[in-house]
Amino acid sequence: MAQQIVIDPVTRIEGHAKITITLDDGGHVSDARFHVTEFRGFEKFCEGRPFREMPGITARICGICPVSHLLASAKAGDKILAVTIPPAASKLRRMMNLGQIIQSHALSFFHLSAPDLILGMDSDPAKRNVFGLIAADAELARRGIRLRQFGQEIIEHLGGKKIHPSWSDPGGVRNSLSNESIEAIKKKLPEAKETARIAVDVYKKLMDNFKSEAHIFGNFPSLFMGLVGEDGKWEHYDGTIRFVDSMGNIIADGLNPADYKQYIGEAVESWSYLKFPYYLPMGYPGGIYRVGPLARLNICSEIGTPEADKELKEFRALESGVRSVSSSFHYHYARLIEIIAALEKIEEYLSDPDISSKRLKAKAGINSLEGIAASEAPRGTLFHDYKVDDAGLIQKVNLIIATGQNNLAMNRTIEQIARHFIHSHGPKIAEGMLNRVEAGIRAYDPCLSCSTHAFGKMPMEIALIDKSGNLIDRKSR
Repeated sequence: MAQQIVIDPVTRIEGHAKITITLDDGGHVSDARFHVTEFRGFEKFCEGRPFREMPGITARICGICPVSHLLASAKAGDKILAVTIPPAASKLRRMMNLGQIIQSHALSFFHLSAPDLILGMDSDPAKRNVFGLIAADAELARRGIRLRQFGQEIIEHLGGKKIHPSWSDPGGVRNSLSNESIEAIKKKLPEAKETARIAVDVYKKLMDNFKSEAHIFGNFPSLFMGLVGEDGKWEHYDGTIRFVDSMGNIIADGLNPADYKQYIGEAVESWSYLKFPYYLPMGYPGGIYRVGPLARLNICSEIGTPEADKELKEFRALESGVRSVSSSFHYHYARLIEIIAALEKIEEYLSDPDISSKRLKAKAGINSLEGIAASEAPRGTLFHDYKVDDAGLIQKVNLIIATGQNNLAMNRTIEQIARHFIHSHGPKIAEGMLNRVEAGIRAYDPCLSCSTHAFGKMPMEIALIDKSGNLIDRKSR
């Protein structure tokens, strides 16, 4: 008898979504869908605004990753001005983005996913949260909170506040770092590096407990996409686009982000507000690709800092014979490696005299009626595409968000997890199974508020209903 499992909403993610799993008459999974149920419309209501306001407007898309939109938007504004910003401004933007990577990755690992990893997928759901983590390992939890705080403080030192800083705009940035700020960051850097090292060691020790999950959570062939720098090095702010396959072979390289329409298509489905980007030459849905920390480590030749590169070698040894790591479970590991990389690069910038420079703006008028830019948000590559009129008023906006680019992969992940775990549990909903399906989504650390352009509060309710509409089982939170 055909049945359906609904998880609504998915918990411990940013935004609102539900999961529907359909079982056939034999109790096997026939379909699984990740529905994004919120809609915001940022692309539309930006129309008519001056392009110089766009960094401040689009930063309000999200309170978790405002810096990502701030920087991508400012870069698109640079293109409309047709300027090259001063080297100091570029370095300072990079430093803020590194702070954003640290604070966002720390939130994802310590607050959203560590309860599953430390307490266990089958642990009591009433305790499987950040408060349960504090009770189980108070020192690790405190370290995670302070690490996130460190990333936020870097943003504050540069932009004046931790959330929605009005700092980077078309042509450059508004201020550099004071000597007091440099010394304050230097003082806290050693503890941040120690915490990142501890977190990596904790993850490695836990991997033996999650061999099944690592094998099942989004472990399938796909492409990986992201920005790379000179000689294919790890990049987080600028560079060119590279695609590699699950064997580590380069499929496309040196692609200009401004030409994204030539290699990225955007499909839509009636059951989700989140679009489905795909690699255009391979069609839909065959052109599935992943972005974010897992992708960035798979596509780069090296990171370029000693501790992170040492960890990258161990990361790539997870799968013998190939360079790419295919399991989405290891997004967690990749985030921790990127935190180490970000901390090492921040340490380098603290010795660079440019970060105190006063030459921070390139001034110009409107020299192009279109500005397209890409930057690496914590969750993956972010595109901002603006068309303006001669007065600089926005005529059209297209935002391609990292979470959207992982949409095909997230849907395939929950189907893979459901096929593996559900059939063996029979018609009853097992809490551990339910949590694993959600954890498969949490591995990507989706930010749905960014992606759909939510309001209200929804209860957690899971209902198992047969094809005649009869309720078989129900759970609520």
